[in-house]
Amino acid sequence: MTAALKLAPIAPAMVDRPALDAAIRGACRKIAPLWPLKHFVAVNPFLGFTNQSFAATCATLRRVAGVDMLMPRAFYREAIAAGAIDDAALDAALKASPARPGAPADVAALKAAAALDPRWSARPAAVVATVAEVLDAVAQGDRQASLVGFMIDEISRWCAAYFDEGQASWRMPTRGASPYTAWRDIARYDRNPEIMGVPGFRRSIMALPEDPVEAIGEVVAKLGIPSRAVEDYLHRALFDIGGWAAYARYLAWNAELHGGTDDTLVELLAIRIAWGYALFEARTDAAMKDAWAKAMADAAALPDDEALGADPDLAVDLLLQQAYEIAYRRRLVDGLKGHAARPRAEALPVRKPVQAAFCIDVRSEIFRRAFETACPQAQTVGFAGFFGFPIEYVPIGHQRGGAQCPVLLKPAFIVCEQVGDASPDEETEVLGLRLIRRRAAKAWKSFKLSAVSSFSYVETTGLLFAGKIASDSLGVTRPVANPTVDGLDGSVARRVGPRLEPRKVGGRATGFEPAQRVAMAEAVLKAMSMTEGFARLVMLTGHGSTTVNNPHASGLDCGACGGHTGEANARVAAAILNDLGVREGLRERGLPVPDDTWFLGALHDTTTDEVTIYDEGHVPVSHASDLARLKTWLAKAASLARLERTALLGLTGPEATDEKVLERSRDWSQVRPEWGLAGNAAFIAAPRERTQGLDLGGRAFLHDYDHGKDTSQGVLELIMTAPMVVASWINLQYYGSTVNNRAFGSGNKVLHNVVGQLGVLEGNAGDLKVGLPLQSVHDGERFVHEPLRLNVFIEAGEAAMDAVITKHASVRELIENEWIHLHSLSDEGRTIRRCHGAGDWRDS
Repeated sequence: MTAALKLAPIAPAMVDRPALDAAIRGACRKIAPLWPLKHFVAVNPFLGFTNQSFAATCATLRRVAGVDMLMPRAFYREAIAAGAIDDAALDAALKASPARPGAPADVAALKAAAALDPRWSARPAAVVATVAEVLDAVAQGDRQASLVGFMIDEISRWCAAYFDEGQASWRMPTRGASPYTAWRDIARYDRNPEIMGVPGFRRSIMALPEDPVEAIGEVVAKLGIPSRAVEDYLHRALFDIGGWAAYARYLAWNAELHGGTDDTLVELLAIRIAWGYALFEARTDAAMKDAWAKAMADAAALPDDEALGADPDLAVDLLLQQAYEIAYRRRLVDGLKGHAARPRAEALPVRKPVQAAFCIDVRSEIFRRAFETACPQAQTVGFAGFFGFPIEYVPIGHQRGGAQCPVLLKPAFIVCEQVGDASPDEETEVLGLRLIRRRAAKAWKSFKLSAVSSFSYVETTGLLFAGKIASDSLGVTRPVANPTVDGLDGSVARRVGPRLEPRKVGGRATGFEPAQRVAMAEAVLKAMSMTEGFARLVMLTGHGSTTVNNPHASGLDCGACGGHTGEANARVAAAILNDLGVREGLRERGLPVPDDTWFLGALHDTTTDEVTIYDEGHVPVSHASDLARLKTWLAKAASLARLERTALLGLTGPEATDEKVLERSRDWSQVRPEWGLAGNAAFIAAPRERTQGLDLGGRAFLHDYDHGKDTSQGVLELIMTAPMVVASWINLQYYGSTVNNRAFGSGNKVLHNVVGQLGVLEGNAGDLKVGLPLQSVHDGERFVHEPLRLNVFIEAGEAAMDAVITKHASVRELIENEWIHLHSLSDEGRTIRRCHGAGDWRDS
């Protein structure tokens, strides 16, 4: 018997199926989903941990994966030196935090601790070690022979081929089978691991059970993983391939949203666990056995997540992060209270010349201020950019479309694109044009990528593209056509719009029935607190982004529209609200809209700040002068907004012109065409009067809400369970991509390679990347995004908010576990109190 077998005994491995299933579910639940590039949306990377506190999650990720979710200590030192963290904030953090062994007792001790670098960074890469990591350690740091890296590369290459959505010219032959089965079929013949020094790889894999869960259970037993560490081990294994695991979690999320199930993530876990087992079987020497036995003994003795006293460095960093957030929150609260205390002019009972509804997106805050400056008499409104219409929008010539609603929702309606005022023959002609263009593009791509012509393509045709390459490089033209045109000429493209009438398309019912239109119109107007005082023109403004050569372009579009632009939702909402039958139905429900009120569907380009108004040909002639004035105000507002953004983009001096901002949207080499939602830190649901005239710096989600009109508190419940949650996802994605871009972001955008049309690799190998590129949060010299958890301010009764918190566990977890900071606004914003749990509100 070797010395390895004489080490301290470990708890017996878990072998019963119910316990194994629970451990697998627990590990998979900790993986946040990753939406593919075609509708990339912000996701909270800590979504699977919201049932435990922020502090405990910091401990979990250090313990299980060896990764940090706080800023480096030097960041906080610089903040203290710069005054961003003052002594009052440090003292408040100490008083608000539970006493922990080894933690600083006063401000002086905390500042002294901040001056020192933490010791934890000198620990091994992970505390819950995997087989590959132990093998790397036994190899004494030879990273060129890293089995962790080799394993991840091999699994990632297989995933790229299996999950490919059309990028590959040659498809994987076994992709019709389930993932684990397909992988075993290929592993049977794959000699690459054995060539790279893993003897017996194929034999070890084929000896495992064909059922993925049984395979996981057998490996857990044979590796001797302690019972208390099984879920951690499985989670750690998934963390190695976190990008592909996140995509598999997305497939499960999408299936569950539509009432189904998907086991892809479990099967991917089986692949990763089988890989580790094959590596373990390949090494039978005493050094490896000793190292593995020690790793399992360490895993059996791990502290609980809540025992933060076992990690005094973590306790210090948590205090510094809390002080950083307290200092910012106090500045924000003081600004809101000071603004509320200002004397206000008497509101004149004059009808507004225009009302403009914008998405709650933080970029809209800048444009709303600019528009209110251009037209002081206007009223602006903040509302989720899908405008309450959860639709699937199907372009002409397609049988399926994309979900134009938050990913928390399932589309309730299907809306198809049509050519307005077109005869059946004309629409057929348009369909033919699009289909011909798509087929020609597909054939041309096949020619370029075929095994023979790809070698001669560049030599024979390259010079023909010289002019186009030069104009694209200079930003004069776009490298690719605008996707919304899709081969249509300008006159036809302007006539393309949503078809609302009920009909069948591909066997699916589309459009809206009359009663559905009235119900949706009433719901959206009440949710926007827009039930009276309608202007002659009401502009419903979605938003999108214009960029080129940007794999994450959809991440700059509207998250409330499922990673698409908000054009379709705005146009659908406007068309329904202009419908005469809908107006009559609203009047019968006690919500009369004046006959001369006209709703406009529009789109705000957040890169250029241009606003496009759709369906102008339908605007009544009586409103021609109103429309002309609106366009003038929009042009002025766009110029003002661009001027503000130039400073954020680093454009100063003579080059800081409108044209420079516009050029960025066409520049294929531009890594920062706009800042997106960087800087987001607050969510405010209140009447616009509470923030109008207050410069929030493009850092606040602004949702209009009048609790006096919400007698049932239904709108409040909707805000707290949907927009507030989505805003927290966005906030925490930016947080994660800032504090640890390697683990929760997608690295250097310059090195990105698109894989499978699903996501990106950083370079030509490694795991699928999640989160945001570093360039989305850092300008090359400093972080543009500040790592702050979302501060939520809602003007509503505390008892009403308590009822929502008590009813919805997901909301309660966000608040009580400190993933967001909820505050109440009262006395017209003069009194602000923070919620520490249902029924526990304290002065801020």
